[in-house]
Amino acid sequence: MIDISQKSWHKYFLFSSLYFAEGVEWSLASVIIPVYLLEKGFSMPIATLVAGVTAAPWYLKFVFGPTVDYFYKFGKKTFIIMGGLLGAINLFVLVFIDPFVSLLPFTFFLFLSHLGIIYLDVSCDGWAIQISKEKERGKINGAMTAGIFTGMTIGTPLLALIAQAYGYGMSFLAGGCMILIIMIYPLLVKEAKKLKKRPKIASLLKEEFKKRTTQLIALFCIVNGISSGLLFYVIPLYMKTILQMDIGQIGLVSTIYPITMVISSLIFGILADRWDRKMVLFIVFSASIISAAFIYANTWQILALIYGVIGFLGGGIFAAGSALVMDACNPKIGTTQYSILISITNFGEQGMASITGSLVALLGFGRVFLYSAWVCGPVLLILYFIRPKKNELYGAENG
Repeated sequence: MIDISQKSWHKYFLFSSLYFAEGVEWSLASVIIPVYLLEKGFSMPIATLVAGVTAAPWYLKFVFGPTVDYFYKFGKKTFIIMGGLLGAINLFVLVFIDPFVSLLPFTFFLFLSHLGIIYLDVSCDGWAIQISKEKERGKINGAMTAGIFTGMTIGTPLLALIAQAYGYGMSFLAGGCMILIIMIYPLLVKEAKKLKKRPKIASLLKEEFKKRTTQLIALFCIVNGISSGLLFYVIPLYMKTILQMDIGQIGLVSTIYPITMVISSLIFGILADRWDRKMVLFIVFSASIISAAFIYANTWQILALIYGVIGFLGGGIFAAGSALVMDACNPKIGTTQYSILISITNFGEQGMASITGSLVALLGFGRVFLYSAWVCGPVLLILYFIRPKKNELYGAENG
């Protein structure tokens, strides 16, 4: 068995590989599914609504995270393996369901696939909080972010090309197989550190959310989520409807975003440990107003350039933002507290993303792009007021 406490690179590889599996799921959710539904004859509002509803587990992480802390004797690794299997198996089921004929069953099994990956996600996050120190959380979150967007970088064009050549069913099959292969490594890892007794989840959680810093971070999470959610499904749909690109072309251009995020997450993850987390976030959010430039993207080349810049800045937001949230989480209830805060982010993101089809139909792509830039202002204002006291941060403590 591999002891990840002996060498840091084992931690980085474990967490980045697990997030790679999430990246494969995201590739399907953010690019393949919306375009698939459009090609099946569904309207843009229906396509984004289905994609948003099936992604509900991502903003309901607070429901599933506490079960990992409650059944502490099983450890985090058990839930990771079970979640990966659930995610992959339900992707296999989608191979045999035509959404045009059976939209509800298609939606249900896609939901279950997301649910499995969410259990993998919250367990991975809890494990990272439990075994990490404050000085390495930026790098760990950088590795996680790099993992998820490497998964998207590889998964998006590969699954799109498979869908184009062999049909969308085969892309679901390939995605499930990729997730199953990734589950091999955590089977080999020794989970040395487990809690000795069940934490008092409710009372500890109540105390944590009485803190002003935790409340401000929760507010930061939802506004940050709204900002990214405005672009989540809109860019692939813009490429499909305005630039008239096919699924293969969309898949290839979409890889620019995760590639730049992989690079920047590693850079900003290191900087988040060396500098203040807030300083990194101020820099990247101030620059993110460039998303308004999408209104000038009348060719795929211009869109690709802007998309790459947004991806580079997004890597910093993920790495530094996640480290900031982890710092404020009590390791005794790390899975629960972190899942609540991140589910707030995901609620803002997926909730906004699910109505972007309707927003585009109502307002047009141009105004949606402008609003995505405008939201960066409130995020910066909230960041200014986040000034945690030393007793509100958790470093090497591992209750």
